[in-house]
Amino acid sequence: MLDAIARELELRRDFLRESPVESIYFGGGTPSLLTGADLDRIFQAVYSLFSVQPSAEITLEANPDDLTKEKISELRRSPVNRLSIGVQSFFEEDLRFMNRAHSAEEARRCIAEAKTAGFENLTIDLIYGSPTIPMDRWKLNVETAIELDIPHLSCYCLTVEPKTALAHFVKTGKVAAPDDETAASQFEFLMDRLGEAGYEHYEISNFAKHGMYSRHNTSYWLGKPYLGVGPSAHSYDGEKRYWNVANNARYIKSIQNGDLPLDSEELSIAERYNEYVMTSLRTTWGCDLNRVREFGEMFHDYILTNVYPFLATGLVVRRGELLTLSKKGKLVADYVESELFWTD
Repeated sequence: MLDAIARELELRRDFLRESPVESIYFGGGTPSLLTGADLDRIFQAVYSLFSVQPSAEITLEANPDDLTKEKISELRRSPVNRLSIGVQSFFEEDLRFMNRAHSAEEARRCIAEAKTAGFENLTIDLIYGSPTIPMDRWKLNVETAIELDIPHLSCYCLTVEPKTALAHFVKTGKVAAPDDETAASQFEFLMDRLGEAGYEHYEISNFAKHGMYSRHNTSYWLGKPYLGVGPSAHSYDGEKRYWNVANNARYIKSIQNGDLPLDSEELSIAERYNEYVMTSLRTTWGCDLNRVREFGEMFHDYILTNVYPFLATGLVVRRGELLTLSKKGKLVADYVESELFWTD
């Protein structure tokens, strides 16, 4: 797999058109299982083929149970300068419900040890809306994150995806279905409490101390080109989207034969407009009507007509040429965005 990843990087060295690399993200699966030597192998390929900015944000996703003291020290010696830790909750019952391998104690320990090792740029994931998380426990989860002085939080509402174990348990009555009203109340508390604690709500699910936004994820929301490498990885060049085969064996065999195992689609103007509406409205930067006009005057007229009911009800706020979601609007972001999509 490492050979294939290094080879794919070589085969796609021209994809970013010599643009400097601002961020690198090791995600998908469990990249924390890579050894220091494995990481060095990938970094050697990246730095030899691309122009990486000295200040580039380099993130690695990890589970708390993978982040032993030795592992953290190993990562600290690598170019990795940001850790994304999948905490989910600081309570055992929730972790068992989510089938997580780590304990609440391990979550606290790895955060403390990462800080001691010198990792100042940390982000954790938290889940709300779970049947096992009543409001008082959710408040304690949020307070714990604040007390631990985590500079960045990604907070997601539990969703029941089709064909998953959770969907089966809900259908058979073994588990209560997530309650929308409880989830909405927990999200409102999250926005209020983190705001009081000095966090900036810069994207629907993301909160950060000043200057600690995720540069990598922000590039997605701002529509910048990116290169994804490895099985299932997606890439975007501004007009076309690409995705690699999801099968590991087929991915490796194709790369060994010198072929790129990917499919692609060219986005229409309408699709690019829809993506811009979807990503921009989720952020603090909002949807720029001047940018919408660049897709065509008909899109500008269309969004102004369709956004009017949301302006009238206070779900969307207009400041000059910018449209942003209000606090109330963030509760129904997907609905608002879908109503502004071009559907012809």
